[in-house]
Amino acid sequence: MSEFDEEGSRFGAGPQAVADPAPRSSAAPAPASAIVAFHRRELDQILRVYGHRVAAGEWRDYAIDHLKDRAVFSIFRRSSEMPLFRIEKVPKNARRQGAYAVLGTGGIILKRGGDLAQVLKVFEKKRHLSLV
Repeated sequence: MSEFDEEGSRFGAGPQAVADPAPRSSAAPAPASAIVAFHRRELDQILRVYGHRVAAGEWRDYAIDHLKDRAVFSIFRRSSEMPLFRIEKVPKNARRQGAYAVLGTGGIILKRGGDLAQVLKVFEKKRHLSLV
């Protein structure tokens, strides 16, 4: 005899109502939505660039914000000013423009892409060759 009945469903798995083992009350809070954050490898790449610029005396402070739809690493010359640059991770843009973007003062997009290492190359200094 088959373990399926005439309707094609497994025995015991038919359209029967199953009681919820832990009924929820209406006063219970809704589950928290996921917060976007930088992963350890992403922070390593960002902090490597940040450390070089701090050593050069160009940058002095940073802030990290983890929001519902994006994670933001803000870079400051002084902590009392507006950020010089913002490195943003927006996962919903991953298929379109890329999840990562570097924004300058005023929200101007300097570079955008799917690979953080490539996006951070915007901070590399241009090397000028000169004849001696």
